[in-house]
Amino acid sequence: MARKNIVVVGGGITGLTAAYYLQKEIKEKRLPYDVKLVEASNRLGGKIKTMKRDGFTIEQGPDSLLARKQPAVKLVEELGLQDQIVRNATGQSYILVKNKLHKMPKGTFMGIPKNIRPLLSSNLISAKGKGRALVDLVLPRGKEAADQSLGVFFRRRFGNELLINQIDPLLSGIHSGDIDEMSLKATYPIFYKLEQEYGSVMKGLKKTMPKPDKSKEKNPTGAFFSLENGLETLIDSLAEKLDEDTVTVSNPVDHVEKKDNGYHLLLSNGDVEKADVVIMATPHFTVPRLFSQYDFFKTLDDMPATSTANVVLAFDQSAIKKDIDGTGFLVSKSSNYRITACTWTHKKWPITTPDGKILLRCYVGRPNDQSVVDMTDAELTEIVLKDLKKTMKITSDPEFSVITRWKNARPQYTVGHLERITAVRNQTRKYLPGTFLTGSSYDGVGIPDCIDQGEKTAHEVVEFLRG
Repeated sequence: MARKNIVVVGGGITGLTAAYYLQKEIKEKRLPYDVKLVEASNRLGGKIKTMKRDGFTIEQGPDSLLARKQPAVKLVEELGLQDQIVRNATGQSYILVKNKLHKMPKGTFMGIPKNIRPLLSSNLISAKGKGRALVDLVLPRGKEAADQSLGVFFRRRFGNELLINQIDPLLSGIHSGDIDEMSLKATYPIFYKLEQEYGSVMKGLKKTMPKPDKSKEKNPTGAFFSLENGLETLIDSLAEKLDEDTVTVSNPVDHVEKKDNGYHLLLSNGDVEKADVVIMATPHFTVPRLFSQYDFFKTLDDMPATSTANVVLAFDQSAIKKDIDGTGFLVSKSSNYRITACTWTHKKWPITTPDGKILLRCYVGRPNDQSVVDMTDAELTEIVLKDLKKTMKITSDPEFSVITRWKNARPQYTVGHLERITAVRNQTRKYLPGTFLTGSSYDGVGIPDCIDQGEKTAHEVVEFLRG
C-alpha cells in the first residue's frame, strides 16, 4: 500500500496535539502514514509562552488549565508530566464596580447565582437589581431560538445590573469579547439548555450543579492547574514526543493547491509539501488567503478577532504598602479603568515568584478599546500603574515589566457562529476532501478545548484515510 502524507499547518497547541495523536495512532495500528507539521513562526506553542527572568516564572499567554476539563488532564498524564502539576492557591477574588472592589459572590457559576441566598447577600447589586434578577425564577422560558447573544439572554433572565456588574466581567473577560455580540450557543449553551429544561437558569443550576464538598471547605483545591516550570513545558514535551524531522519552523505556507492526487503546499522557502490530507490548525483568517480560489472561505473573513496585551510587573514587597488579601480582580464596564483584570500572580501561583517579591499581571484591550494594544511599552506601563494605584498603595516603580501583545489572537464566536462554521465545513468536505479545519477559531478557545479538537481531528483523519 502506498504511503499517505498528512501535513499539519500550524504549531500551536491544536496542531501539536493533532500531530501527537496521529503518530500515536499510526504506530498502534501500524498504518502507512507520514506526518509533517509546518509552522510559520520561529517557535512552537502559539499563545502558550513562558519566560524565566530573575527567578520569576512569567506566563506571556495563558497561565493555567481548567482541572475539570479532561482532555488537558489526559494529555498531561500521557506525557508523563503529572508529577509537575501545581494547583492554584485559592483565595478571595474581586470585581471592581464603580471604582470599588467587591468580593466575588460565593454560590455562583460563571457569575450566575445558583440560589437566592448569595444573590441577596451580595453587595455588588442594589436592592432593585436583586429584585429584577430574581425574576428569573418566575419568568417563562424563552421561545426556542437558533441563536442569540449572551447579553440578550442574560438581560432577559436577570436584568441589566446583574449582567453588567457580575456576569459580564467574567464572560467577556474570558473571551476578550462583547457580551452583546457573543453567541450563546457557541460559548455557553449550558445556560440555554437549563432555561429550556427547567424554565429558569437558577433552578437549573441548583438541580444540576454538584453540591459543595464539606470535607474540602477548610482546604479547598484550586480549580486550575499549571506545571512547575510553566505551561510551555507542555509544548516542549509534545514536541519531544514527535518523530524526528516531523516539525519545520520559520517556514510559512504561502498557498495550498488542490491536485488530482491530493494537495501541494507551497512554502515560503520555495519547497513544496505534497499531502493527501491537510489539517489547518491556523487562525481562521489565514484560510481564505491560503485557499484563495475558493470563495466559500470568505465567510471566515467576517469573523472578528480581538487584540489584547498583558502587562506583567515585578516589585519588591516593600514597594506595595497597601496589599489586598486575594488572588486578583476583574473590572466591570461601570468602572473608569483601562485594564480589564489583574491577577496577583505571587498569591495565585506562589511557585512563580521569589520570596519577598510581588508579581502582578494586568490585561488591556476591550473590544471597544483596541488601540491601547498598539501603545508603547512605556505608555502601557503608565496606564496600568495609574489604574493599580487606585486600589493599591504602590510607592515605587516596578523592578521590571514584561509586555506581550497578542494581535488578532482572540477569535470571537458571534451570534450564528455554529451555523457559519458548519456551512464552511460542509463546503470544505465537498470541494476539498481531506482538508480539516480545527483550532480555537472553531470549536472552543480554551487550551483543553484545543487539545480536544486536536485529538478528534487526528481520529477523523485516520477514518478518512481508511475510507
